[in-house]
Amino acid sequence: MRKLERNLYLVPIVLIGMAVVAGSLILTGLAQWRGSEAGAWRLPVSACCAAGAVGVILLGWYFLKLSWEITSIAGFLRKDKSSLIEPGGCKALSELREAINGRFSGNSSYITELEKQIGDLQIKIQLLRRQKKNTEAIIYSIHDSVIVVDESEKLLMANEAAGELFGFDFKDSQYKSIVELINNNENGFAEFLSHCRKSKARATRREIEFTQNNEPKTFDCIVSCVYDETEDKKKQVCGVVAVLHDITREKEISQMKNDFVSHVSHELKTPLASIAAYSEMLCDGEANDEETRKEFYSVIQTQATRLNRLIEDILNTSRIESGLIKVEKKNVSLAILIEETLQMIKSYAEEKDIKITGPKSKDMIVFGQVYVDKDMISQVIVNLLSNAVKYTPSGGSVKIETDVDELKGLVRVSVTDTGVGIPEDEVGRVFDKFYRVGKNKSQAKGTGLGLNLVKQIVEKVHGGRVFATSRVGEGSTFGFELPLATEVVESGV
Repeated sequence: MRKLERNLYLVPIVLIGMAVVAGSLILTGLAQWRGSEAGAWRLPVSACCAAGAVGVILLGWYFLKLSWEITSIAGFLRKDKSSLIEPGGCKALSELREAINGRFSGNSSYITELEKQIGDLQIKIQLLRRQKKNTEAIIYSIHDSVIVVDESEKLLMANEAAGELFGFDFKDSQYKSIVELINNNENGFAEFLSHCRKSKARATRREIEFTQNNEPKTFDCIVSCVYDETEDKKKQVCGVVAVLHDITREKEISQMKNDFVSHVSHELKTPLASIAAYSEMLCDGEANDEETRKEFYSVIQTQATRLNRLIEDILNTSRIESGLIKVEKKNVSLAILIEETLQMIKSYAEEKDIKITGPKSKDMIVFGQVYVDKDMISQVIVNLLSNAVKYTPSGGSVKIETDVDELKGLVRVSVTDTGVGIPEDEVGRVFDKFYRVGKNKSQAKGTGLGLNLVKQIVEKVHGGRVFATSRVGEGSTFGFELPLATEVVESGV
């Protein structure tokens, strides 16, 4: 702009040059008019010189006017003030600027509002992104399987648990048809999703069986439709969410409880029925002689003891699990405790013609002491021995052995029988509460509490360990390990 203004200073020089040219033309024309010998050309030459002089004058006047307007524009652009355009300047440019200014001023509020709306939209987009990340984080952290599909039943979202259940990777499976992904449509899960979407149900529940890691599992499946409100305020299904909760263990526990109640009811009814029957016969005077009455008394006492033992097992299991059982630990000779227990079990074993043997006398002498609750450990030994006798056919044998590991400071007690044995895949569950080996249920009656009580007493109360090994048709070995009393004292227990 400044360069343009500097160039405008040459305008006077140009005008002076034009004036000189015009004057030269005039003088040349006058000379031709006066002194030319060619009379025929004198008039045309003079006229041309006069016309050239007039043209140069007009050109100079137009150039002067143009330079003035250019000067006005340059001053306006440099100072950027509309009021500086002087009268006689470029009216068209002034009007154009006024129109542009009016247009800008009229749209300035609209532009400001648009900028505000853009800022609000950017904030909302950031919030939506954050909410989306939080939602994904919540879904991915859920232990249950979660699947989200759109209105076309294409996968939108799934957590790791769902990928493991259906065998797909979510990152590579997004926006694919759920029917193509699950590959195990025999359980009707895909049809269930489709039915819920078409019926527009808010929440539908169904138990569905799946096979995971070659094991049958039961899932509690809840499917809910996701609605999107349209402009006419009509709710339209835009997707479906399915949550699958593994209830396999819950169903097993429920079945165990049902079996337990059934077994306990039967176990309670049997001794009660015997007690009631023999008591009634005594009251009716059916026992005429003393020997018969003693027999009836013996049956009543035996059944009452059996009933009491069953109730005690139930109560003790509950007390140990709740931590309310009273424990009185002291140094006890495990050898003497085993000898006392054997005397209790021998009569039961003789009834079934089963030979029962205990540790050798020399083992009894070197056998160490343990820091335990005497009654509880006695109950452990009784349960193991009675279990061995119960599942051993007539003519078999039961042997209890002991071993002391002074290096580890442990004493081991094992009970081995020649009974029916336990299948290999069920050995690991024999200490579970309410669990009974399916093939052996017909061999003897029980509640499935005895071995679980052994585990609770040894491991939870005394910090020991239980173990079991078995072969079908050859027999089983059950036992436990406890720390020696010297080790307990040294550790400060």
